[in-house]
Amino acid sequence: MPSTSKIITLIKRFWILIILAAFTAVTVAACNPENFKSSAAQTPQLVNSILSDPKTFNLALSQESPNIFGLTYEGLINQNPITGKVEPALAESWQISEDRLRFTFTLRPGLKWSDGKPLTAEDVVFTYNDIYFNEAIPTDTRDGFRIGVNRKLPTVKKIDDRRVEFTLPEPFRPFLLNAGTPILPAHALKGFVKQKNQDGKPIFLSKWGVDTPPEQIIVNGPYKLERYDTSERVVFRRNPYYWRKSPQGQPQPYIERIVWQIVENTDTSLLQFRSGGLDSVGVTAEYFSLLKKQEKQGNFKIYGREPGTGTNFILFNLNKGRRDGKPLVDPIKSRWFNTVEFRQAVAYAIDRQTMINNTFRGLGEPQNSPITVQSPYYISPQENLRTYDYNPEKAKQLLKKAGFKYNEQGQLLDAEGNRVRFTLLTNSGNKIREAIGSQIKQNLAVIGMQVDFTPLAWNTYTDKLANTLDWEASLLGLTGGLEPNDGANVWSPDGGLHMFNQKPQPGQKPIEGREVAPWEEEIGRLYVQAAQEFDEAKVKEIYAQTQRITQEYLPFIYLVNPLAMTAVRDRFSGIKFSALGGAFWNLYEIKIVE
Repeated sequence: MPSTSKIITLIKRFWILIILAAFTAVTVAACNPENFKSSAAQTPQLVNSILSDPKTFNLALSQESPNIFGLTYEGLINQNPITGKVEPALAESWQISEDRLRFTFTLRPGLKWSDGKPLTAEDVVFTYNDIYFNEAIPTDTRDGFRIGVNRKLPTVKKIDDRRVEFTLPEPFRPFLLNAGTPILPAHALKGFVKQKNQDGKPIFLSKWGVDTPPEQIIVNGPYKLERYDTSERVVFRRNPYYWRKSPQGQPQPYIERIVWQIVENTDTSLLQFRSGGLDSVGVTAEYFSLLKKQEKQGNFKIYGREPGTGTNFILFNLNKGRRDGKPLVDPIKSRWFNTVEFRQAVAYAIDRQTMINNTFRGLGEPQNSPITVQSPYYISPQENLRTYDYNPEKAKQLLKKAGFKYNEQGQLLDAEGNRVRFTLLTNSGNKIREAIGSQIKQNLAVIGMQVDFTPLAWNTYTDKLANTLDWEASLLGLTGGLEPNDGANVWSPDGGLHMFNQKPQPGQKPIEGREVAPWEEEIGRLYVQAAQEFDEAKVKEIYAQTQRITQEYLPFIYLVNPLAMTAVRDRFSGIKFSALGGAFWNLYEIKIVE
C-alpha cells in the first residue's frame, strides 16, 4: 500500500491491484531540468516519488498504482480513516428510506469542475449509468455495486440539479460506503461514451490515456494534472475550484503543487531523503533503524509503527481453461496447483518468522487473513482460524499424501515422475518484495521444489495477470479497508480481480473449460450474504466463515503484514497518521511551515 497516503480512502472501493508501487516523498532537489527546479523553488509544494509511470489517466479503466485519481477526483462521501465514520464529500447530506432501498444524496451548492463548469446531479447520473454501470466499459468499479445473488445494479435518477436518487433491488449494507466512488465530468466525457469506433466499442476506451494533454483532463479533486514527463515526473497544481474551505473560509488545499518524481527503486528515495532535502519517505523495515537514529538531527519524525492494512501473498494460477485451444497453464502444473495439499505444503514450507526477522527486521507480523486487522470483521488465529507455522516435514507429508514423491537427490516429483518446477513472478524495483521472493525460492527448495523467481517490469507483469493470463505463480498483494465487501470483485468467481481463477474480461478473448471450485462458489455466496445482512454479529460470523475457507483452501498464501511507517519533515504541519490512510490522507489541510 502506498506509504505517503491512502490516496483518498474511498479509491479503495476499486480494490485496485496496487501492491507494487511504493510511494515516498522526495525533494525539489531531485527535479530536472533546471528551469523546472527554478520555478519549483518559488512554489510551496510537496514532492512524492513513484516507482513506475502511470498507465492511464482514465479513472474507469485503471487497475493499478501509481495512479493520479486520489488527488484528482472525489465521490459523494468519504470515510475518515481514523474514526471509520462516513463523512460528506461532494454530497453535503443524504437520506435513506426505511426499507433501505432508496438513497437520496444532496450535492453541495456551487460545486465546479476544474475548468469552472458546474458540477451537478447530471454528472452523478452520467458517471454511474453511462460509465460504471455500462457493460460496454470494462471497469472493476461495477463489481462493487452488484447486489444479491443475481448481481443486479442499482438504478440512478436525477431529482433536480442538486439531488440524485439511487434505488437498490434489495437492501445492500455496503452501499453508502460505495458512494465514495469518484464522480466524472459529463460535459467532457459523454460524447466519448456515445461515439463508437469501427469495432462498435465506445471511443471512451481510448480516451484520456497518458498521452492526453493535461489541460484536457477535467477533475473535481484537490489537484489537477499540470504536466507529465515520461519516466521523469507527474506534476499536479492546486484546483482553484475545489470545494473545501477552512473554518475561516480559506480555500483548501494549502499546498500549491504536488510533484511525483519517477525513480528506479526505493533505495533512490532513501538516498535522497538522507541527503537532507527530502520531504518524506516510506519507512520500510530495512530503513527503520538507520532513520530512527537520524530523526532529531534530520528534522523529521517517523509516524506509525502499526500493522499495515494491505496484504502480501503468493498465489497459483488455478485456471483450468483454454484460450484458442491452448491451455492457459501447462496441464501437468495445473494439476499440482489445483491440489489443495500442494498449496498447503507450500504454506507450511515458507518460514514467515525468518522473513519477519530478516527482511522486515522484526517490524512485521504473520498474516493469516484477507481482511484488514483494523476491520471489525477480522478474526484472529485464536478464533478457529487455520494457520501455517513453518514446518517443512509436515509439508513433505502432505505432498506424499497427495501422490508426490522424492528421488535420490531429494527433488520433488509428481506421480508421473515430472520434476516440480515453476516460475514465480513479481514486480521489479521493490527491494522488499524481491527479498521475499528470494527467500520463498530457498524455502521451497528445502521441500524439493525448484522455483524460478522472476521479477518483471510493472506493465509486463500486470498484462500477464489481467490480460494474457500467462503465468504460473505470483507474489503480490492488495490494499485493505474496514469493509470486506470492498473486495467483492476479488472473491466473486465472476469478479474482475478474481485473479487466481480469472474470468475473461470484456474485450478479452474467451476462455473454454474454465471451472469454478465449490469452495470458490461458497466464498462468493458468503460475500453476497454478508452484504445483505444488517445484524453486525451475523455479519462478523459470515466473514469469519470466509476467512476460515480461504485459510483452508489457500487461493492466496498470506505472508507478512509489515508495520506501516512514514518519515515526514518537520516543515509539514497537520499530519494525522493512520495505517489506513497514511501520512497525507488529509492533504487538503496540511500546511508547509517555513
